[in-house]
Amino acid sequence: MILAGDVGGTKCNLALFSEKGDKLTAVFKQRFASKEFAQFSLIVKEFLRQAAPYLAGRRIEAAGFGVAGPVIKNRVRATNLPWVVDTENLVDELKVKQVVVLNDLGATGHSVEHLPPEDFCVLNTGKLEPGGTKALIAAGTGLGQSFLVWNENENRYKVVPSEGGHSDFAPHTELQIELLRFMRRRYPQVSWELILSGRGFRTLHEFLSPTVRHATFEDPDADPAPVITRQGLDKSCPVCVETLELWCAIYGAEAGNLALKVLALGGVFVAGGIAVKILDKIKDGSFFQSFQDKWKFESLMNNIPVSVILNESAPLIGAAYEALAAIQK
Repeated sequence: MILAGDVGGTKCNLALFSEKGDKLTAVFKQRFASKEFAQFSLIVKEFLRQAAPYLAGRRIEAAGFGVAGPVIKNRVRATNLPWVVDTENLVDELKVKQVVVLNDLGATGHSVEHLPPEDFCVLNTGKLEPGGTKALIAAGTGLGQSFLVWNENENRYKVVPSEGGHSDFAPHTELQIELLRFMRRRYPQVSWELILSGRGFRTLHEFLSPTVRHATFEDPDADPAPVITRQGLDKSCPVCVETLELWCAIYGAEAGNLALKVLALGGVFVAGGIAVKILDKIKDGSFFQSFQDKWKFESLMNNIPVSVILNESAPLIGAAYEALAAIQK
């Protein structure tokens, strides 16, 4: 049995996988609210208590966890939580020989080769270059980025982690320049993540129209993003429509920036929960228009395949396969 986890600032998804012929199948999954637990190990213990009937006396051979944050020497301090996830501590607590801790986007990257075609929504077919670098970008609680490079010695892709979501926001239009000025009055640094995350929707909405407010704006415990995106999609609020349009344009532009930086001729993959929830908007062409709008490099950008990963369990699947690979070495 393989234990895997997708550890984020809002939720933690854990799952047990059984192995048969190098293929993993999920046998039990559970979702936990991250902020209800003081530390990650408590979530794991609670999950294993609930999973006991599915283990049926079998032992866990390895565990893999994708965590939102930079992994340094098998240890990660979660970006949006007061947690430290450490491989050695988990080995001791779980009594498992192999524990793999990797960045959450790294985990998603490892899932790509294991997902079926129906788990992808193609935004641009492009012209795939075999062995070309692949790029991943995922907006959710934060903004994750990573890329994959082909490793000829191992005959597989190697995932290279990144914290590019925390780099400086670069406005592309006059409106976005005004947005930058607006946000600089609120924050000491304006990163891509401040916009391309769930909390970014309210910021854009307030920038576009300070006077139009929704009930969730007055509740400190409420998340305005679902209301804004829903009313943007059904076009019941003009400001929400503008907010969604601006958010997707900025998302496409940064996805294009990442593609240029790593020369992602093997394709760009858009992951994370937000893209799936607003898929109709992502598919309408505005995202890809901003993606390929790179002046002299438009023809290059048009040749890069771009897809949305529809399977929100992708980080779990990737973490599980990396755990399996660790015990097969």
